[in-house]
Amino acid sequence: MENEKKKVLLIVNPCAGRTKTRTATFDIVDKFSKSDYEFSIQTTTCQGDATNIVKKNSDEADLVVCCGGDGTLNETINGVMDIPRRLPIGYIPMGSTNDLASTLKIPRDVEEAANLIMSGRTNSYDIGLFNNRYFSYVASFGAFTKSSYATSQKMKNRFGHLAYIFNGIGEWKNMKPTHMRIEYDGGVIEDDFSFGAISNSTSVAGIFKFNIDDVKLNDGFFEILLVRKIKPITAPTILGKVIRQEYDGKQIVFLRTSKAKITSPEEVPWTLDGEYGGAHKTVMIHVLSKAVEICSPQNPLFEEDAIIAENLK
Repeated sequence: MENEKKKVLLIVNPCAGRTKTRTATFDIVDKFSKSDYEFSIQTTTCQGDATNIVKKNSDEADLVVCCGGDGTLNETINGVMDIPRRLPIGYIPMGSTNDLASTLKIPRDVEEAANLIMSGRTNSYDIGLFNNRYFSYVASFGAFTKSSYATSQKMKNRFGHLAYIFNGIGEWKNMKPTHMRIEYDGGVIEDDFSFGAISNSTSVAGIFKFNIDDVKLNDGFFEILLVRKIKPITAPTILGKVIRQEYDGKQIVFLRTSKAKITSPEEVPWTLDGEYGGAHKTVMIHVLSKAVEICSPQNPLFEEDAIIAENLK
């Protein structure tokens, strides 16, 4: 039907970051309502809510818009992956770190992010399958990973990204290396590691950075970063190398793969997109190439397959 309004499922995490999400929600709705959109607004109240909201409301939506942090986006993507129609995803970042939004070049300003979504431009984006759960940009273990989900909301609201740094420093000092066997496309590596991440991003926890020439967001590969066992006396030196992206292949290993099997003799806690991912002895990771369409601007990190979703304009 001509001039039929597009239906938007807006998922809001009221606790995300330091932004006043209630005011932001009004701004978003006001922005979209001036165009051909009608809204269904759903607010998350507990972990996993966003996934369930997508599943229950997807039949009446043309687009899902996530308003929150990377964890809320993770849940939204899990919901989209579990429904018959792969609805396009819009993201309005309001978390404390917003690693993925930075990688995708999605603006943090609410009005600018809304304008981007309304432009209809999307990119195909690779996501990861961690055993039976999806993740959007990182699965990690070891130092700095616990702080991403153990940092209190009060601290995050007060200090923003610095809250993770404060907690992470404590982890770094008290870290215990983990013995891991990692099978990947190019072979096998086995050792004691203080940190490991499988990611599709140029930034992990706002600390670990990758050169933009080494990352493509829709090429069917994820990057693996491994930091071998660190002695307390050498920790500052190693942290400096990480910050400077000096991945020497010995102490700090950088790999690329489309899949991985990771095993350890003991259960190891994992973090998925900043949220607790459970403790596991065996982890199977697969890259799902171009699995979702996410509203994002032109970006050299994407292979040139950006499209304009005419049904969203």
